[in-house]
Amino acid sequence: MTDCRLNYIQLLQQEVDKDPDRLLDVGKEEDQEEAPPPCRPLPQLCSIPRRLVISPGLGGSPVTPQLTESLRRILFGGTFHVFNYEWRKSVFQFREPNSELSYALETDRGGARAIQMVVQARIIKHLLFIRQSGSDRQTLHRRGQTDSSSRDPVGHVQSEDNTSDSLCVGQKDQDRALAAALSDSLWLAGQEVSATVTLVTEDYCITPHLDYKQDNFTEKLQLFTFNKKDDMKMFILDHLQCFKEEGSHGVILFLYSLICSRTVDRLKKDLDSAPSHLLHLSLGNFVCHQALLNLLLTGKASPHVFNGTLYFGEDGRPLEHPLQGVLSRSDVGYLHWSREQMETGRLLQVGSMLKTPRYPVWLCCINSSFSVVFSLDRSLLSDWRTEHLFHLFYYNGQTSQRTMARLTVDTHSHHWEASCRPSDLDPERRFPSLEMTLRTKWDGAVIDWGGTTPFY
Repeated sequence: MTDCRLNYIQLLQQEVDKDPDRLLDVGKEEDQEEAPPPCRPLPQLCSIPRRLVISPGLGGSPVTPQLTESLRRILFGGTFHVFNYEWRKSVFQFREPNSELSYALETDRGGARAIQMVVQARIIKHLLFIRQSGSDRQTLHRRGQTDSSSRDPVGHVQSEDNTSDSLCVGQKDQDRALAAALSDSLWLAGQEVSATVTLVTEDYCITPHLDYKQDNFTEKLQLFTFNKKDDMKMFILDHLQCFKEEGSHGVILFLYSLICSRTVDRLKKDLDSAPSHLLHLSLGNFVCHQALLNLLLTGKASPHVFNGTLYFGEDGRPLEHPLQGVLSRSDVGYLHWSREQMETGRLLQVGSMLKTPRYPVWLCCINSSFSVVFSLDRSLLSDWRTEHLFHLFYYNGQTSQRTMARLTVDTHSHHWEASCRPSDLDPERRFPSLEMTLRTKWDGAVIDWGGTTPFY
């Protein structure tokens, strides 16, 4: 009787033969997605909808094993790290068209948010200062008056009460602005000579080796290189769903495109003696090194935010490896403030190349969180009189923000510290982090939130 029974190993083998995928239910979710069962066709674990996958007949060049490995190393420093769920679900998706925040992207909490907010800054730049006539909605209007502001003889902004600003755009303008923003970043990275767009094709272009952790996404890349910016922008507009629709891995696709446009060899020269990869692990999530932010802003992965190249240390001695900073003005700017760095005396000093961009739009890194601040008046960067009193608009990328935040910045009032009461024990209420960030550019400015409770 006992001899006729199947032993435990045989029973287990029968179960495995019936349903090999059942073994994937054991273990961590990340392991389930990244480790396909052996001796079976590679599963579609990235779950990209078919409408977002291009046909190989579209052209382009398939990714090579060398490139997939280089992408992993330049991003993570090794070939066994892969993007987690937070990164894979991140796309470039706008809020409701024709609404008060229709210019705004919905952003994520993870490391992809920094990339989304740089693209957000360029979207705003395009909508306010670049967009041509024939748009489907008026870009900026103030309810209740025709002009956004008026000026007195010395350039002060005079605003009427009970008015509301709104950067209101329709879906067509949303799409055009997104395509333009993505194109600007890629073209800068390609030294304004060429750029590459990566999309996902139907079939695997390579067979990974044992020293490479497969993600069933990178191995399907198809590369499209353009020598004319307008051609690239039209191509992106035609395939915009691959960057903005749910399930597209849109932010990762854009990041791959950015690296391929810059090329891995140029990136290695940019990074020089700095960390040799663009992402680093923080609190369990991969976030952007400063070099990646600078790549997005300027087209070059400079590891530092000061102007030019630093050849000497604080002691006056020549550095073994000169430190690479920012060499030219960016089209959108960068402001940085960290309470922790401030308290320890290690606050980054951003140079004028990033503080004073060509357009009055700034990416803000505030306590390691990213947001955007912008002005409607381009002369703010060229006419000193406009800096006496002016308006800035703030978007923090969080779903909790429902309306445009409008701040009034006064650089000629009494010093902001004079109004702070020593009895106020809450440092965030005494010195809101956003205000501290703005004062890194407009030192001593008094900032009025217009009746809104400061929320950052």
